[in-house]
Amino acid sequence: MALEGGCYCGELRYKAEGEPMMKAQCHCRECQYISGGSPNVVMGMPAEGFSYTKGTPKTFARTDLEHPAKREFCATCGTHILTRAHGFPGVILKVGTLDDPSVFGGPGIAIQTADKQSFHHIPDGVPTFERFPG
Repeated sequence: MALEGGCYCGELRYKAEGEPMMKAQCHCRECQYISGGSPNVVMGMPAEGFSYTKGTPKTFARTDLEHPAKREFCATCGTHILTRAHGFPGVILKVGTLDDPSVFGGPGIAIQTADKQSFHHIPDGVPTFERFPG
């Protein structure tokens, strides 16, 4: 699978190649901050198949955590492109940044549901995990 995408203003562009490692809906508080309150829909893609083809992202990682996630986003428009999480071998792409978000097709799992808000919806039949699958 070959995917392309970028930020809202067009200053960042990327390509991601390989088979999705996961298709998920994440309800963690961090994702709620980034999304404005909703869960994030994400695709885990192999890190070795990911590269920026235009621009350089700004990065952020909390300094008060032992293993913080590294977040990459556009410094101009603020679009959050991906997360690099400690212990996960791929990049976690935000589905909304894909040129064709329809390739997502829907979440295969819902994670971090311990932080789920009452107004979040999980599609019927999607396996849920309070944190991460074992």
